[in-house]
Amino acid sequence: MLSINELSLQRGGVWLLEHTSLTIQPGQRAAIVGANGAGKSSLFQLLLGQLSPEHGSVSLPGGCRIAHMAQEVAASSRSARDFVLDGDIELRRLERELARAEAAGDDHAMARVHGELDIHEAWSAARRAEALIRGLGFSDEDADRPVSSFSGGWRIRLNLAQALMRPSDLLLLDEPTNHLDLDACLWLENWLGRYPGTLLFISHDRDFMDRVATQVVHFDQRRLVSYTGNFTDFESQRSERLAQQQAGYERQQAEIEQIQRFIDRFRAQATKARQAQSRVKALERMERIAPAHVDSPFNFRFPVADKVSSPLLSIRHGEAGHGDVVLLRGLNLSLMPGSRVGLLGPNGAGKSTLMDALRGAGTLMSGERTAGEHLKIGYFAQHQLESLDLDASPFLHLQRLDPRASEQKVRNFLGGFNFHGNEALTAIRQFSGGEKARVALAIIAWQKPNLLLLDEPTNHLDLEMRQALTMALQDFDGAIVVVSHDRHLLRNTVDGFWLVNDGRVKDYEGDLEDYERWLADRRRDDSEAPRREPGGPQTRPSEAEPVGENADDRKSRKRAEADLRKRLSPLRKRQAALEAQLDTLQHKLVEVESALASPSIYDDANKSALRDLLDQQTGLKTGIADTEEEWLAVVEEMEALESEGVMAS
Repeated sequence: MLSINELSLQRGGVWLLEHTSLTIQPGQRAAIVGANGAGKSSLFQLLLGQLSPEHGSVSLPGGCRIAHMAQEVAASSRSARDFVLDGDIELRRLERELARAEAAGDDHAMARVHGELDIHEAWSAARRAEALIRGLGFSDEDADRPVSSFSGGWRIRLNLAQALMRPSDLLLLDEPTNHLDLDACLWLENWLGRYPGTLLFISHDRDFMDRVATQVVHFDQRRLVSYTGNFTDFESQRSERLAQQQAGYERQQAEIEQIQRFIDRFRAQATKARQAQSRVKALERMERIAPAHVDSPFNFRFPVADKVSSPLLSIRHGEAGHGDVVLLRGLNLSLMPGSRVGLLGPNGAGKSTLMDALRGAGTLMSGERTAGEHLKIGYFAQHQLESLDLDASPFLHLQRLDPRASEQKVRNFLGGFNFHGNEALTAIRQFSGGEKARVALAIIAWQKPNLLLLDEPTNHLDLEMRQALTMALQDFDGAIVVVSHDRHLLRNTVDGFWLVNDGRVKDYEGDLEDYERWLADRRRDDSEAPRREPGGPQTRPSEAEPVGENADDRKSRKRAEADLRKRLSPLRKRQAALEAQLDTLQHKLVEVESALASPSIYDDANKSALRDLLDQQTGLKTGIADTEEEWLAVVEEMEALESEGVMAS
């Protein structure tokens, strides 16, 4: 159990937390949320022993193993596989000990270490490391490449793989999805869902938090406030809490006004002076309730160009790639005003290549690209942040584009991106990644494009800015093509998808949930079923026709498959029933804990209701734990049956 008691923490003279307490039970997956600069990363540093609190304490169980994801990685000649294996510190220690024993010819020590390595399952370590590397989007060949050969974003993925490789009781992840594509995000969600320890993660990705979190910890006015459930539950509970806080604030303000009127009226009268003084002391002792407000600092839009062509852009009979390598063939695409397209496809399929072909960046190797007379492209990608002038301010970046624009007009525009006062005039060299991304988006919006090509625009952006970007894209009257791992953004800004896969780009008829199922199919071993196109009929692994199979073998296999389906059917039904039961119990628990958050429930008149709610809370938590345990047993039984079926075939 992680326990924080009466903690106060400051950085650079600014108080981040004051006299706050928090308990996180073993096995919880807690999302840490709050405004930029609130202290989320500092909390991680505190848990890692890199910071000391000004007051209070943090306690962890004795021997607690902590794994965390580093944010930077130096260039190294070590292979990606070895770098990930380095995460298992105990494995590396045993390997060094074995090498010393072998060098000394100490048979007794060698036997002992081999036994410890076997307990540690060292025999499967390389395979587990390679599975992590593949899951995060690397190819099999990448495992042997030196770390120094990867770009910054891919090195961050290796940092994540290294953290996941380390056996741990407490796992700390700071923005784990920031450099991932959608495929890797979905894989990571599944991996974390099976993680047996306690997870604390900082994230600005709503869908990721909804799928992973069982608890949300909110940095709120220098306090840590805990909410049960995922991010959607947090938003619901917090809005109710804020409404209660605002009502309490308004009642208190009325009481303060009444007391102040009494003081002002009777303070000068000798007969009432004592009563007036007691009211003054009452005011001083009163714990003030803060007004509730959830105002976003961002409010901007993408003005559209005055003139628009139709179509804006088309490619006919195109081939795209790099050098002599063709990645995409048969490109026949058109973008009309109002087109809103999301690009889907496995990592490395050519989504960025297609974006470059659309913007005329040289990847179109053959075919015809026709731009409308009034086409005006706004392009965003992470590498663009590196091309910003680090010695120029946000104001200067915009002024260079339009020297005739008035200072007030530029300042007003930048204010929508939360660059106010001196910050608008400060060189961006010291800006964070999120602040630089806001500068890049402001530059795009300032130029009034009619086609937005956005490649992972939400990286480094916090929740408020992501929401503001989503709203701005909803209001944009031009065309949009976007690649993003942020499913909330995709669901709310695009009308359809293009699938980039197997060298082709085609309209995709399914939704993001269909795409997720299709990706799961792709992760099966190549020796299993041939892949299906998303939206098409699914071919199960056991239905693949083995090469050279005779009629008797085929008949036996079909019987075995039918028997397997028959045995799995009741388990699948039980799994679905348990998941529905778990969902019902969790929603009921959220309702009960919301009721317990109401101050009025602790009034003397509500003692009976309070006891009932506490009994319900205990019963629901027990029911959830029992249901989860049964669900896990059913899933393990299904996996065992499926493994038997694969081995038998």
